[in-house]
Amino acid sequence: MKTATRAHYARRIDKVVMYLADHLDDQLDLHRLAEEAHLSPYHFHRVYVAMTGETVAETVRRQRLHRASIKLIASAAPLAKLAAEAGYGSVQAFNRAFREAYGLPPAAYRRRGEQMTLAANIRNSLRQPPLIKEPLMYPVSIQTRPAHRVATLAHKGHYHEIGPTFERLAIWAAGRGALGPATASFGIYYDDPDSVAPEALRSDACISVAANFVSDAEHPVKTIAGGRHAVLLHTGPYSELHLAWRWVYSEWLPKSGEAPGDAPPYEHYLNDPRGTPPAELKTAICIPLKG
Repeated sequence: MKTATRAHYARRIDKVVMYLADHLDDQLDLHRLAEEAHLSPYHFHRVYVAMTGETVAETVRRQRLHRASIKLIASAAPLAKLAAEAGYGSVQAFNRAFREAYGLPPAAYRRRGEQMTLAANIRNSLRQPPLIKEPLMYPVSIQTRPAHRVATLAHKGHYHEIGPTFERLAIWAAGRGALGPATASFGIYYDDPDSVAPEALRSDACISVAANFVSDAEHPVKTIAGGRHAVLLHTGPYSELHLAWRWVYSEWLPKSGEAPGDAPPYEHYLNDPRGTPPAELKTAICIPLKG
């Protein structure tokens, strides 16, 4: 596919990604999506798959299950309500789909999330609830990391909702021929979600680009600083990352003797959520250190 053609299709599919993010609860209508992309319904879906690597149904299913995983941890919403929001006609069908994706049925995932949250909240206590056999802990290492030149797309709002911004960035990059086997994805998170209102949180979706890559105003190129970092390796769904962030700042950092540096922390995504079960996703949380 020629570069001009890729860029043309990327602009059209970008409109679809934004539409899906805003209409995740709507009934899937390929004709309406084709209209949004200004493409013939006979060709739209083939173009969408070519640009994103998955079908529209797979995108919607993944995003709805991700939203459900967040609500299972953060709310007491009944499973029947979450099943309906995710597009399933019964709790049983929701159970099967969620277990296939996340490795646990929704009720068990919620119980595990409650235990992990409870473990994260018993800081500085000598007593531990009987269900918590060990404090919440993650592997952390001190690493000297390289600098990364990245193209970015700004996101404002809850960090859990940055997924469509990454998808838009990937489609834009694909349209410019900037994606390849060595492309890496990062998320820069500028604010503390425990002290900043969700709607005011600032972050950047990022992908690595070559030294000679020329970007545009909407996707400015930035440099993720290299040097000494504390690196926490998290294995599991993105919906659980907030617990790892809280632990590394409240538990690990005060006991480490280290001081955070002046650059913002970031996440390095080590595998692709489109083809990796959420339970197997690997994320490196990277905190720049002084010295």
